[in-house]
Amino acid sequence: MMKILFVCHGNICRSPMAEFVMKDLVRRAGAEARYRIESAATSTEEIGNPVYPPARRELKRHGIDCAGKTARQMTRGDYAAFDLLIGMDRANVRNMIRIAGGDPDGKIRLLLDCCGGGEVADPWYTDDFGAAWRDVDRGCRALLAELEAEEHDRH
Repeated sequence: MMKILFVCHGNICRSPMAEFVMKDLVRRAGAEARYRIESAATSTEEIGNPVYPPARRELKRHGIDCAGKTARQMTRGDYAAFDLLIGMDRANVRNMIRIAGGDPDGKIRLLLDCCGGGEVADPWYTDDFGAAWRDVDRGCRALLAELEAEEHDRH
C-alpha cells in the first residue's frame, strides 16, 4: 500500500484539497485498496479546525466532499509512516524536512514536481481557490499517473 501525506502550512486549504482530490481520483480509478492518503500542516495555528469554507466550496463545486476533516500537524513519526510526503510550496518542504529531522530516504517533494515544477498557488493570500484547485488537480493527476505507471512496471 502506498501511503501519501499532503502537507501545507495550515492544513485547511491546499493540503486537504490535495488529500480529497487524490482520494477521489484513486476511487475513480478503482485503486482505493492500494493507497492511504492523508494531509497535515507544518504549523500549529489551525490544529483542530475544519477545511476553510472557500476551499470546501471549491471541492464541492467539483463533487468532492471533505466532511469531518480537521487540521493536524505533521510529526516526525509521519516520515516513517508515509512513503511520500508532498508539500505544496518550497517553504512547506523546508519545514517538513525540519520536522522530519531530514529527508534521508528522499520521500519529501513538491506536488508540482511531477508535472513541470512550481508551487501550488496559496489561496489564503490570493483568495483564488480556483487557481489552487487547478494546481492541485493537475499535480494529483500527474502524481497518480506516475505512481500507477511505477506499479505497472513492478508487475
